[in-house]
Amino acid sequence: MSTVQSHPCFLTPSRLQPTYPLFVFLPGMDGTGQLLRTQTAGLERGFDVRCLAIPPDDLTSWDDLTQVVIELIHAELEQSPERPIYLCGESFGGCLAMKVALHSPNLFKRLILVNPASSFNQQLWLSWGSQVTRWLPGALYHWSSIGLMPFLANLERLAAEDRYALLRAVQSVPQKTSIWRLALLHDFYMPETQLEQLTQPVLLIAGLADRLLPSGAEAQRLSKFLPNAKMLTLPKSGHACLLETEVNLYEILQTHGFLQPTSELLAATLSG
Repeated sequence: MSTVQSHPCFLTPSRLQPTYPLFVFLPGMDGTGQLLRTQTAGLERGFDVRCLAIPPDDLTSWDDLTQVVIELIHAELEQSPERPIYLCGESFGGCLAMKVALHSPNLFKRLILVNPASSFNQQLWLSWGSQVTRWLPGALYHWSSIGLMPFLANLERLAAEDRYALLRAVQSVPQKTSIWRLALLHDFYMPETQLEQLTQPVLLIAGLADRLLPSGAEAQRLSKFLPNAKMLTLPKSGHACLLETEVNLYEILQTHGFLQPTSELLAATLSG
């Protein structure tokens, strides 16, 4: 992947594939864009992959972040304007993905939401925790991320290097930025009438062993209002399920009929 700039940008893999459908990934609250690492090779079988990276000191509102993502996508489409776009958001990025899709609903052919954090403001212990974060001394804030790890992921399902990558990503977020992004999640709300406007196919992926958020219940709630939604539950998966060794996002899309014929054709050509 390319390096992060001083403003939100897309990280790109070493292999660009401008004739493939565009796959845009919006990351969790760490914003690094680096935690898609275990899925990138698989996704490149059928997609041209881009991952949003948000700088550690970025304090951008939902509306401004939404606009930035739209502009970055349009820049990618300048050379291939007819490419279908898959928009995928995980956790914090799931909330942003809903905002982006609502802003430009006709831009996206498919929407994938992985443990979206849209239920954050209903969790009293998380609201309390976000207030405590404000008052932690700097050194204690840095080391508190270690205690948070079992809530962020089902650690036994992660390879050692991916556990370390997760910890490093969490610790890369300054305290001020963490407070800001937690406040964004606390304020996030999308009315049912807006959810009903997202008529493209939506795949909701929920880890039932998520200890951070009730992702299964939230996916079920969202599926009631998203007109064209499918729901997939991963019984043993935690919140950061895309880091798990047994989770292959491309195969999930393939197995559940979520690939457009163009993606399937390209994948078959590569494998043949």
